[in-house]
Amino acid sequence: MEYLHILGRILFGGYFVFSGFNHLSKMKMMTGYAQSKKVPLASLAVPFTGLMLLAGGLSYIFNFHVTAGSIILIAFLLPTTFMMHAYWSIQDPMQKMTERVNFEKNLALIGALILFLSLRYTLGVAL
Repeated sequence: MEYLHILGRILFGGYFVFSGFNHLSKMKMMTGYAQSKKVPLASLAVPFTGLMLLAGGLSYIFNFHVTAGSIILIAFLLPTTFMMHAYWSIQDPMQKMTERVNFEKNLALIGALILFLSLRYTLGVAL
C-alpha cells in the first residue's frame, strides 16, 4: 500500500509540477493567453502562478509541507477556475465545451485538495 501512496503523490503532484513548468517555459504564450482572458498584470501573474504550481506540486511529490502546498494550490485554482475557464460567457460550442471541461476538472482538483486536507486533520492521515 505504501507504494500506491507514493505513486498517487507523484502522479497528483506531478500534474501541478508539469503545469508550473509549462507556465515558466512557455511564458510568452501563457502571458498572451492570460491577457486574452483579461488577467491583470499577466506578465507578472504567469511566472508567479507557475511558481505556485511548482511549489504545491513538489510538496506532494516529496511529502513536504503538504498542508501549505494544498493551500497554495487552492489559492491558485479558485480564481483561475472562474477567470480562465468561464465557459458560460463563450459562444463557440467547441471552445465552450473545452472551457467547461477545464472548469469542471479544476473543481475536481479543488475537491481533491480539500479532501486531502480534511483527511490529514480529521483522521490524522499523513499525506
